[in-house]
Amino acid sequence: MRSFDVIIVGSGIAGLSFALKVAQGGRSVAIITKKNRAESNTNYAQGGIASVTSQTDDIELHVKDTLTAGDGLCDEDVVREIIRSGPERIEELRQAGVDFTNLDDGRVSLHREGGHSKRRILHVKDLTGAAIEGALLDGVARSKNITVLEHHFAIDLITREKLAARGKIADAGDGEVLGLYVLDVYSGEVITFRAPVIMLATGGVGQVYQYTTNPDIATGDGIAMAYRAGAEIRNMEFIQFHPTALYTATNDRFLISEVVRGEGAILRNSRKQAFMPKYDERKDLAPRDIVARAIDSEMKRLGAEHVWLDITHRSEAELRERFPNIYEACMKTGINMATDFMPVVPACHYLCGGVVTNLKAETDIPGLLACGEVACTGLHGANRLASNSLLEACVLADTGAQTALNYLSKYKPAPVQLADWVDGDSRDPDERVVIYHNWDELKRTMWDYVGIVRTKKRLQRARSRILNLSNEITEYYWNFKVEPKLLELRNLIKVAELIIGCALQREESRGLHYTLDHQEKDAKPSDSSMRRNLRE
Repeated sequence: MRSFDVIIVGSGIAGLSFALKVAQGGRSVAIITKKNRAESNTNYAQGGIASVTSQTDDIELHVKDTLTAGDGLCDEDVVREIIRSGPERIEELRQAGVDFTNLDDGRVSLHREGGHSKRRILHVKDLTGAAIEGALLDGVARSKNITVLEHHFAIDLITREKLAARGKIADAGDGEVLGLYVLDVYSGEVITFRAPVIMLATGGVGQVYQYTTNPDIATGDGIAMAYRAGAEIRNMEFIQFHPTALYTATNDRFLISEVVRGEGAILRNSRKQAFMPKYDERKDLAPRDIVARAIDSEMKRLGAEHVWLDITHRSEAELRERFPNIYEACMKTGINMATDFMPVVPACHYLCGGVVTNLKAETDIPGLLACGEVACTGLHGANRLASNSLLEACVLADTGAQTALNYLSKYKPAPVQLADWVDGDSRDPDERVVIYHNWDELKRTMWDYVGIVRTKKRLQRARSRILNLSNEITEYYWNFKVEPKLLELRNLIKVAELIIGCALQREESRGLHYTLDHQEKDAKPSDSSMRRNLRE
């Protein structure tokens, strides 16, 4: 058994920012990450971080844009507090070593993205996430209080409530978190970790869909663990499909940042016609849900496999300077942004729901915190405003660190013995084809039945198929020794169940959830919610 004051699962902007601040408070911190420390959704974020830093902009405009995008489901108090805190968090990133791109006259370069009424996206060319990740990792490497455990996979949380429900202890107490089980990927050993505070910063769920801009690690691990521990999960139906992922012959979908449209790119259908004006008065700068549905509609209407993104009115030199990463990625597929239209399609990009937290990053399980895409704070509502995600992660990492330090100052260790992991009669996996077959069926089912446009019948069909997969993988899980692909599939199947369950609760079309059965909005919108009863 290993013990720390705080354990963080995930190594993106949320987890790293939180780790640095808790470590500064003198506490022992472990960062558990299932791949190497730089592999995170943050590392792939191109566009930037939204915050009010210009004299031509103001907080109220940013609040209004966020509320408009969120389509009636944002928590306005949360929105206002996160946006108000933005400039201070931006300055902290600068102090940490993030060198945001400036204009020739020395002013910070600000991009504009869909849904924003002003230019307010700070960026490091088109590799903002990688720049932030690198700066924070440098800080972590210098800290004596932080231990980074790479290639360690968090399996499940240990709480007093779970132990009591299983008859391991008599008293559930406050149901607080006590630790977690972690697989050492290289040795195959499952280690018991004890910690009074655990921060989930595991990112999103993109790999639950056949086509996604997310890296391979985005398998919903934190959400699945939190649900199995009894935490409330909310608004999982709000999956943001990025409108413009580069279309290729493979399943890979490289993200073409929304900033490209912010700089004047035009969407054209297979007949090379600009089509966004007929869908929204904001044209190509409409919010992502509107643009994604418009693209989906044009592709189905014309029987096309993709639409085109046209920025050929800009010079090659300018495009190389502004979008070096995107330019090179396109060139590798034989496309020159300066002379060629780019073939693009929507792809799963971001989850607006997740583990319910307050502004202190607290879940409803004492000692369990969540931050970043894994969490649902009320900022995004039914649809995330572009580039608000990195901002939210910075703000909640800051408030969450103070929450953790306050909790630890009052914490009294529970006299509870944590049992070591027991493999029992589990065997080495000898039929891995089951995992890969079920993985493929899961992703195709979600793409075909729980995509951009939904119906109740499609959702019910998906639920039936996912239930069969769940039964199969549960049997497999209890009969074989755990390994990363099995654990990821187990988590993805649980995430799929949560997405479908929340989608079936919402009998209206709102934000990112669009159903042909209920195309109007409810007059009084409410959140969807799911929670596991540990006593059943």
